[in-house]
Amino acid sequence: MSKQDQELAMDVEGRGTLNIEQSEEKGTQNYDSGLATAHTIDSDSWKQVGLMLVTSFNCGWILSFSNLIMWPLGWTWGIICLLLVGLYTAYANWLLAAFHFVDNRRFIRYRDLMGYVYGKGMYHITWVFQFLTLLLGNMGFILLGGKALKEINSEFSDSPLRLQYYIVITGAAYFFYSFSIPTMSAMKNWLGVSAGLTFTYIIFLLFVLEKDGKSNSNRDFDISGSQVSKVFNSFGAISAIVVANTSGLLPEIQSTLRKPAVKNMRKALYLQYTVGVVFYYGVLVMGYWAYGSAVSAYLPENLSGPKWINVLINAIVFFQSIVSQHMFVAPILEALDTKFLEIDMAMHSGENLKRLFLLRAFFFTGNTFVAAAFPFMGDFVNFLGSFSLIPLTFMFPSMLFIKVKGRTASIEKKAWHWFNIVFSFLLTIATTISAVRLIVDNIQKYHFFADA
Repeated sequence: MSKQDQELAMDVEGRGTLNIEQSEEKGTQNYDSGLATAHTIDSDSWKQVGLMLVTSFNCGWILSFSNLIMWPLGWTWGIICLLLVGLYTAYANWLLAAFHFVDNRRFIRYRDLMGYVYGKGMYHITWVFQFLTLLLGNMGFILLGGKALKEINSEFSDSPLRLQYYIVITGAAYFFYSFSIPTMSAMKNWLGVSAGLTFTYIIFLLFVLEKDGKSNSNRDFDISGSQVSKVFNSFGAISAIVVANTSGLLPEIQSTLRKPAVKNMRKALYLQYTVGVVFYYGVLVMGYWAYGSAVSAYLPENLSGPKWINVLINAIVFFQSIVSQHMFVAPILEALDTKFLEIDMAMHSGENLKRLFLLRAFFFTGNTFVAAAFPFMGDFVNFLGSFSLIPLTFMFPSMLFIKVKGRTASIEKKAWHWFNIVFSFLLTIATTISAVRLIVDNIQKYHFFADA
């Protein structure tokens, strides 16, 4: 990189970002940096993206967070960690949004951005971390949908069908949705429905949780286990808080936004970390308050009823997950579509339609099989939040800052970002060890294709 290019790169954040986006609005932005894609870019408003973030992060995953977060941490540390990690995550995403442009180039993929700044090695590392996160997340969604359907069956039968049957049904539903609505931008007409479903199931859920909490006078909030297990479980809880607040695919989401992309992305993030966080934090805190240390890894298992509310909540969770899961898997589908489809032709035309069908069938068949074989929902949440999502969220944005703005940044700012890098590296090691320990424990308890 030449000295002139390096100096230009220093202006990614702050005033420099504004200048780049002003040029973009005048049509002088350089679009030659890996922008060939089969999916739609530059089309969505910040309100649409903000609503997508709010509904997607308030999916059925939040029904496991009372157990994964509050049970290991308890009230004091639970609330402290929720606030601190939530704020830290919001800041990291706000920072990453500024690096949508570097050297007057636009980057619509996280791996392309890291590869441009740090070389091919970081391109591949980012690709592995991001796709591992999204693959495990999609398996978790499939498990979630299957669990919701099985809970409905359990309301009407003392011997419900095996979980694997419902996992297959869920995988098929996700396949048909992603085939019909192939891109993130195409979700537009479904976001209103998703928002209605989201707020409906949360309102009914909070109603039951309040009722159960008032009637459950014998609940306790003791943190059980040895001192060693408490420490490991606490790191697992921190991983789950990260999962609750971020996705590891912000540049891909940002690529769908209209200009100015940096400002609009930050507006969408404000919506997520205000409106969105109130609901998913509210559910996980209320769930722990209602049932204490007895809270289940899937909250509806604790609900006292009536039956119709239990059925309604689980049904809405299933249908809402069909829409919300699509945001988290879109970057993988975009990579497949860009490689195998004729991108100069319409998505649903001729040969592309056949290829699209085969790509979606291949992807969801594989993920559904793995989810059915390893039905340990909490383990997926902890592992994806530790090994891959923590570096993507906290470490990489600060690495970008050091490389792009390090020459002109103050000593205090450089020290802060080096602290972020070292701290997130150590946190990744600790939480990954905790997640692997939990997976090993569950492998000892369960068998493949367990009816969990």
